[in-house]
Amino acid sequence: MAVILPFLPYIIGAVALVIIIGLVAVGIAGRSESDPLQDRLAEFVASQAEDISSLEEIEMSVPFSQRVLLPIMQAIASLTQSFTPQEALEQTQRRIDLAGSPSGLTPPVFWAVRIVSTIGLLILLGFVLTISGNLPPVQSVLITIGGGVAGFVLPPLWLTSKIRNRQDEIVKSLPDALDLMTICVEAGLGFDAAMTKVAEKWNNQLAIAFSRVIQEIQLGKLRREALRDMAYRMDVQDVTTFTASIIQADQLGVSIAKVLRIQADQMRVRRRQRAEEKAQQAPVKMVLPMVFFIFPTIYLVLLGPAAIQVFEQFGLGGI
Repeated sequence: MAVILPFLPYIIGAVALVIIIGLVAVGIAGRSESDPLQDRLAEFVASQAEDISSLEEIEMSVPFSQRVLLPIMQAIASLTQSFTPQEALEQTQRRIDLAGSPSGLTPPVFWAVRIVSTIGLLILLGFVLTISGNLPPVQSVLITIGGGVAGFVLPPLWLTSKIRNRQDEIVKSLPDALDLMTICVEAGLGFDAAMTKVAEKWNNQLAIAFSRVIQEIQLGKLRREALRDMAYRMDVQDVTTFTASIIQADQLGVSIAKVLRIQADQMRVRRRQRAEEKAQQAPVKMVLPMVFFIFPTIYLVLLGPAAIQVFEQFGLGGI
C-alpha cells in the first residue's frame, strides 16, 4: 500500500479523465434529434441576419462536440453495435428505459462509452506507471488491469444510480399526481385530460411518462396497453398497482374518480411508511461514522489534556 501511495494522484487523475470522457460521450448522446440540414439552414439564416457571410464562420459556429466528438462517437458506436450480442443490447436498452433515457442515450453509445473508458484508463495508467518505473512489473500490470476493469464498470454503476434516482422521484411524486388527477376527474375532465394536466403542470419523470402515454394514445395505442408499457418502463411497484387498478376499473365500468382517490390515499400511506422506515434506519447507519470519526475526536478533546497532565505528573513529558 505504501508503494502505491506516491502514484495515488496519478490514479485519481486517470479516473477523473475517464469520467470526463464518459460524461462528454453521454452529452453527445443527448444531442437534438431534429434534422441536421434544417438546423444548418436555420443557422445560416440567423448568420445572414448578423452579417456573417463566410461559410467557414458558419461551420465554426457549430459546437465542437457536433463537429468533432459526435462523428467519433458515432463511429465507435456503430463498431460496438456490430460485435455486441443482441441480447446484451436488449438488456442495455431495458436499463436505459428504466433510467428514463438520460440525454437520449442509446445502447451502442453506452457500450462505446464503456470501451472508451476502459481503453483510456488502460493506456493512461500504463503510461504513468511506465514513466515512473518505481513499481515491479507485476504490480504495474495488476494496477493497469484494475484501472481497465474500473473503466468498464463505472458506466453501469452510473446507469444504476440514474435508475434508482428516477424510481425514487416517481415514488415521491405519485401521490401528489394522483391527488391532482382526482381533482381534475371530479371536476369533469376525462382520465386522459387529467394525465395531460399533470404533464403540463409538472416537470419531473412522472410527468414525462404521463406525457408519453398521452402521445401514444393519440397515435392510436389502446389506453391499457400504453399504461402497461409505462409501468414496464418504470418498474415501480406503486405505478404497477396504479395502472392495474385503472385498467381494471376501465374494464369493469367502475368510477375512475373513486379509484383515483383510493389509490392516492394508499400511495400516501406507503410514502409515510417509507419515511418512517428510513427514520428508523438512521441510527443504525450513524453507528459506523460515530465510532470511527466522531468518538475518537471527542476522546481526544476530553482526555487529551488529562493525559498530558498525567504524563507531566509522573515525569513522562520527555517521552
